[in-house]
Amino acid sequence: MTQLPKLNGPACPPKSGKPKQLVILLHGWGADGPNLIDLGEALSPLLPHAHFVAPNAPYRCEANPFGYQWFSLMDRQPQHMLDGARGAADVFNAYIDEQLKELSLDDGRLALVGFSQGTMTALHVATRRKNQMAAMVGFSGALIGAEILAKEITTRPPVCLIHGEADDVVPFASMKHASAALKEVGVPVETHARPFLGHSIDMEGLKVAGLFLQKHLG
Repeated sequence: MTQLPKLNGPACPPKSGKPKQLVILLHGWGADGPNLIDLGEALSPLLPHAHFVAPNAPYRCEANPFGYQWFSLMDRQPQHMLDGARGAADVFNAYIDEQLKELSLDDGRLALVGFSQGTMTALHVATRRKNQMAAMVGFSGALIGAEILAKEITTRPPVCLIHGEADDVVPFASMKHASAALKEVGVPVETHARPFLGHSIDMEGLKVAGLFLQKHLG
């Protein structure tokens, strides 16, 4: 059996006491964990007991050797993207299990926050874990394999999708498509459009994400 790559990256420990929640931040294509860990600092006032981690994706990015990718984007045919997400999910699920065990927490105290390709990976994993996580937030992403989700879905955590209306990397319409497909299989979803925003995260979107996580992680 081929050994799965092991993920690692920076962490932002709780501002107060022992970790009571785990929030995993999934970066976009060609970026890395350090690129996203600052979100932990930004969200920690609302989640003072949360432990934030931002792992580097498992593979070096084809287009940027200094960054990482969850899966290849060289071939964007739907089946290839789905295969890529499945491969990333195997690696990422092992990492989640490891992190939860280390902190003596369960899926009910877990949330994922993804950006772009990180959102694609997070959506795939969040709907297929054995046990349901507390919540998932996705910035500027898309749902891969919507047509097979009904056959594969195992859990339905609340999902918050946030997307810039001026995104020229992942089309803004991707949010509506993802929301419709998730709602169709019973996933509770809320969506937030950010006017004039491109392929990035703004302070208003971050505030929405923080309040959503605070509500569902308690």
